[in-house]
Amino acid sequence: MQIAVVGASDCTPEEYAAAREVGSLIAVNLGTLICGGMGGVMEAACKGAKEQGGLTVGILPDLGDGNPYLDVRVRSGMGYSRNVVLVQSADAVIAVGGKYGTLSEIAIALKLKKPVFGYRTWDIDGVFNCATPEETVVMAVRAARLCSPPENRDKR
Repeated sequence: MQIAVVGASDCTPEEYAAAREVGSLIAVNLGTLICGGMGGVMEAACKGAKEQGGLTVGILPDLGDGNPYLDVRVRSGMGYSRNVVLVQSADAVIAVGGKYGTLSEIAIALKLKKPVFGYRTWDIDGVFNCATPEETVVMAVRAARLCSPPENRDKR
């Protein structure tokens, strides 16, 4: 199961803490965390996942190295166009806070009929707004397990 975490590369301390918890919980649930690979929410989520021994993948906008918590770096050279690749690769999407880049990722996910769960993010139709970071992960994991091919589902 692959869960995308999207959010701003410059975030508040509260968003950073929430994203770190989200990443940690994705790893605990044996999910692969995928993100845009940069700082802020993306870095925090990767940090949380790594603290739990999780796997992190960054779809980078350029040829750089991204944040220090990435296991796999996909250097796309695509700028914001990478958002399509990121969302298409996800079984579910979690948005933490965010600005216009996050809004575009949410819109792409909704267009592709991917489930989107948000914590203090854009309040738009189709996004399941959750009260806590834990709730976003519980909902995303449930959706991802239902959406992923049977051979890829965790049997627990």
